[in-house]
Amino acid sequence: MAAKIAGEEWKNMTEKQRGPYEEELNEEERQIWNSRADEAMEAYKKELGDLCFKSSDVNVAAPCLSPICILTCTYTTVFILMAPPPKPDPFSADSQREADAGAVFVLQSRGEWWHAGFHLTTAIVGPTILTLPCSTTAKKDGRRHIRFRELAADVLGSGWMFYFVIFIQTAINTGVGIGAILLAGECLQIMYSSLSPDGPLKLYEFIAMVTVVMIVLSQLPTFHSLRHINLASLFLSLGYTSIVVGACINAGLSKNAPSRDYSLESSGFSKAAIFGNGILPEIQATLAPPATGKMVKGLLMCYTVIVLTFYPAAVSGYWTFGNKSNSNIIKSLMPDEGPSLAPTWVLGLGVIFVLLQLFAIGLVYSQVAYEIMEKKSADVKQGMFSKRNLIPRLILRTLYMIFCGFMAAMLPFFGDINGVVGAVGFIPLDFVLPMLLYNMTYKPPKSSLTYWVNLSIMVVFTGAGLMGAFSSVRKLILDASKFKLFSSNVVD
Repeated sequence: MAAKIAGEEWKNMTEKQRGPYEEELNEEERQIWNSRADEAMEAYKKELGDLCFKSSDVNVAAPCLSPICILTCTYTTVFILMAPPPKPDPFSADSQREADAGAVFVLQSRGEWWHAGFHLTTAIVGPTILTLPCSTTAKKDGRRHIRFRELAADVLGSGWMFYFVIFIQTAINTGVGIGAILLAGECLQIMYSSLSPDGPLKLYEFIAMVTVVMIVLSQLPTFHSLRHINLASLFLSLGYTSIVVGACINAGLSKNAPSRDYSLESSGFSKAAIFGNGILPEIQATLAPPATGKMVKGLLMCYTVIVLTFYPAAVSGYWTFGNKSNSNIIKSLMPDEGPSLAPTWVLGLGVIFVLLQLFAIGLVYSQVAYEIMEKKSADVKQGMFSKRNLIPRLILRTLYMIFCGFMAAMLPFFGDINGVVGAVGFIPLDFVLPMLLYNMTYKPPKSSLTYWVNLSIMVVFTGAGLMGAFSSVRKLILDASKFKLFSSNVVD
């Protein structure tokens, strides 16, 4: 009945006249979203249940905990994807999006489910895989939420939450961008030092080279335009994982196999804390509607790649080096003293794969910043490539990449800082906020299993975030004596 009311008729109604129709719309929305949430949960339980627990019998700390984290991530992701539309305003959603240059240009909705899979895989499966052995030691009426910050503000009904989420999300994404440039520069330095051990080039010079490449790539106008780059990123992650696993097994079985100590240490916790994905709604926004079913398929692809990369790298690296593994497993295979534990060309190929994927990761996590910039700077009434929009895009994105590159060169100990950002950023966005949004929206009875599961996840991961932050800050203090601005050595 409400759907038949024309926009003008709705606007001319009084609040009292609108009341019955709003109640009808709200009830229909609640039934639709509850139904979708139930269907999505059943699909996840059926398709991902076995995947998440395949490695649960591995007798090391991080691989045992990883299935639990993956299952929890899946559970929280359902509520992000199934999040309800904002308060009723059934006739303004399209016009609002059409007037939003950030949404129309950067978050262009043209993708298919496999494109979402490419984006998700690049956002989650990256060179953090190489740290795992070390970590082992420890719709208004149909409107889609296209930004994490708006989703939180709509449900919680609080303006401050909008700015809290945008602050955390911006800190995470900028941190990942800086880290990607720093690690890419380190990859170039590793290759250079192996070819010219006494060469004059310093780390900050390689970072400058990487920054120039990132400035060029950052001019790709939309998130959707990264789909081919992110497909290549997916294959690159499989490629260097295969190389690292093979090299670790070969090193562990060789006559020069390193001594192993499998006792657990706490230093890995802070590194493990930085894994996550704080841009899920933005990735969903790139999909052509309807998005929900496509996101489920995209997540299945992503989790499949996670299982094929995280576990083999973590287990093989920890088996070979124990708790003496470097924060970059490739460095463990190329010790400062003694012979290399793998053929140089093999490790060189792995470094090249990592380097290329870092470009994709830096681009993916820059999209939120670009969307914010274009929402304010672009004119949606003019074309994406019009001079009016092209020149501000070129200037702002170049300045953003120069900032990230400068910070990477100035702070080669940024990994320690990123550990703190990850602990206080990724965990709230990935594990705490979705549960809070669901409980506040649907208000499940306090006696229900759903309520207590959500509450338990919030409590457990809040504690994990606090411990991760404490561990990261402690490591930051212990490493402070090694810090030197524009140093040519990255502090592990």
